[in-house]
Amino acid sequence: MGATVELCRPLRYLKTADPMPMLRPPDLVDPGEVGTVTAIRMMGQVTVRFRRGSFLIASDDLKICGPSEALR
Repeated sequence: MGATVELCRPLRYLKTADPMPMLRPPDLVDPGEVGTVTAIRMMGQVTVRFRRGSFLIASDDLKICGPSEALR
């Protein structure tokens, strides 16, 4: 938790990290956008806080950023 991550590839949809998750359009988060991991969930999913909200994303679709990449 607290790691800075980057979205590797465009997703077909985003799933909110709310108590009652909703599907959202994929254009809320751009590929390459940097976010912060706020929770680790079951089945390889993590909650990531981006500038437009928190979303559940598979860990396979993310890569860890170094300190210089987080400043973008």
